[in-house]
Amino acid sequence: MCLTRPALLLLITVSAAGCNSQAAAPPRPPLLVRTQAVRLEDYMPGITLTGEIQARVQTDLSFRVSGRVVARSADVGQHVDAGAVLAKIDPAEQQADLDAANAAVTAAEALLRQAKAAFDRQKSLIDLGYATRSAYDTAQQNLRTAQGSLDQAQAQAASAKDALSYAELRADKSGVITARNIEVGQVAQAAQPAFTLAVDGPRDAVFNVYESIFFQKPASDKIVLTLVSDPNIRATGHVREVAPAVDPKTGTVRVKVEMDNAPAAMSLGSSVIGSDAFATRQVAVLPWSAAASMDGKLAVWIVDPATKAVSLRAVQPEAFEKEKLLIRDGLAPGEIVVTEGDKFLYPGQIVDIAEAAP
Repeated sequence: MCLTRPALLLLITVSAAGCNSQAAAPPRPPLLVRTQAVRLEDYMPGITLTGEIQARVQTDLSFRVSGRVVARSADVGQHVDAGAVLAKIDPAEQQADLDAANAAVTAAEALLRQAKAAFDRQKSLIDLGYATRSAYDTAQQNLRTAQGSLDQAQAQAASAKDALSYAELRADKSGVITARNIEVGQVAQAAQPAFTLAVDGPRDAVFNVYESIFFQKPASDKIVLTLVSDPNIRATGHVREVAPAVDPKTGTVRVKVEMDNAPAAMSLGSSVIGSDAFATRQVAVLPWSAAASMDGKLAVWIVDPATKAVSLRAVQPEAFEKEKLLIRDGLAPGEIVVTEGDKFLYPGQIVDIAEAAP
């Protein structure tokens, strides 16, 4: 297509006018942001957990012999004295064993009397020279065998007598029944747990805590215990035992706290609140709106006070609280952090500070 000279001049004029219009466009103003100067503050985090008062010694009570339960005289929550009968099984089998053992003792005693009489006779004859040494030795051996058989029968009878006494399940110490696993008519096997007894004596406050708590150093070894039903009842304690492994079901570690001055109101099974604090450390406190991300890690935007340019810096958090972000490491006192308006920032961008907190 051929253009005439006037048309070509008009096209050049229009293009030049467009270029001048773009060149004359005003620059974009700096992004307006709010900032806050970093200031370190003392931080002492606390921890509060709910636990339960338990007996320091808990034991499972069970029958030593098998049999059908014919009586039960204890239930959960009942206090029992040492030697109290908790349950009974049918003693017919044990009684039959005892009767058989007693009969064996009677037979062994008869054999022993017969062997002794034979030995005495051979001894008299050998003294008079009317018996041989071989007959005397045989009589003596029979006497010793009969004596051994009697000793064995008596031992078996004593064992059968003990087995008969095992038909009654007795509390070996005074305490409170905390669990029951048998009923009348049930066939109980030997060593099968029938009752759980919380032995009278020292009590512990037991807590299930998360493993991360052990990563921080406590301010002291004293733990304040408060009764849930009555906050005015308080006691102190210290950690006595920490479970060596994490419970796979709950993901927690069991901690037992020994109470130094346990009041009577903190009885077995009571719910208590345990409170403690960790060692004081210094952190930078920022509003939650200052949080950003850098390669999947927590970061904040830092403003250069000389050039007003921003840069992104990764920081180490200490804790996240309501509307607060606590920074453990990565910030120095006096540095300026962007707290609002950081959604469209990029490294090196010049910003205008709307308001700076002291």
